[in-house]
Amino acid sequence: MQKLTRIFKSAALFTALLLGSGAAIAEEWKFAIEEIPGSIMDVYAQEFKKRIESKTNGDVTIKIYPLGSLGTPTELVDQVTDGVIQFTNVSVGNLGTIVPESQLFMLPYTLPADNKATSAFLSSSNTIYGELNKDFESKGLKLHTMYSEGAQVWTTNREIRTPADFSNFKMRVMVSPILLKAYEDLGANPTPLPFGEVYGALQLKQVDGQVNPAATIEEMKFYEVTDHMIWAGDQQHVTSVLSGTDWYDTLPPARQTLIRETLAELDGFIYEVVTRFNDEKLEKIKQAKPEINLIHLSADERAVFQARSANTRSAYTDIAGKRGEELLDSLLNELGIN
Repeated sequence: MQKLTRIFKSAALFTALLLGSGAAIAEEWKFAIEEIPGSIMDVYAQEFKKRIESKTNGDVTIKIYPLGSLGTPTELVDQVTDGVIQFTNVSVGNLGTIVPESQLFMLPYTLPADNKATSAFLSSSNTIYGELNKDFESKGLKLHTMYSEGAQVWTTNREIRTPADFSNFKMRVMVSPILLKAYEDLGANPTPLPFGEVYGALQLKQVDGQVNPAATIEEMKFYEVTDHMIWAGDQQHVTSVLSGTDWYDTLPPARQTLIRETLAELDGFIYEVVTRFNDEKLEKIKQAKPEINLIHLSADERAVFQARSANTRSAYTDIAGKRGEELLDSLLNELGIN
């Protein structure tokens, strides 16, 4: 026992001497994303890696783990909570069973249809970084930032212009109670499936459609197994960057400042990436499959779906309770929606 005590004291003294002398202790931060290499999330993580490693002269290195490397999005959130990994970037739709209050951003026809307006809101909202952040912290999660990967696009095996067109239509969605309710309200049969299984499910006609931004649709080749791309103006694909509070709160103040400042720098960077990716990837889809039917719903067509989605807000407050009602009121007030 005395020998162990001496070992611990020696280790503590060595650490203290290193810190006192100003010597840097190399760190590796693991950053797991739910998308493939070359995706928007990957570009975000790679830029974060480059800037952090440059600012720390390599004293901090970041290792990036893409789709499937460390598990499902829900498992990534569990791992970041436990401190197994330091950062994860997951879609808000995958947080529905972990932080129900976050499903604010799954409500159709709530965020601005304009990508730039949504981007500005997600990076500066008092509701997000004030009250909603408390709900993340109660689950052991530090919500660093949110950003949009662009407008959601339906890829389908039939033309959808009215809720009636969604009859007996299996729409793949993320595992989110609000998304299930949202697409049920729009007239479809929502079907939750892991992201990695979507292509096969479309190909085998196990589902009739899915929803993602154009960039993701091209990267995952969903257009190969569907016939229509439909812009309904209902949602933006909102994603979150998270750490575990236990890990983050024990960092030295200088490290916390480094993270905050670097992520703030990425707000404008990622908006430009998202815009370019979605434009370029859509062009690739049109070149690869010229016969694909591109549909932008008219204002009148969107209005019908918007009216059908009114009940989804009530479902959100049922799931998130009084707290959810307060957050929804705050969000709508910030957005100027009555």
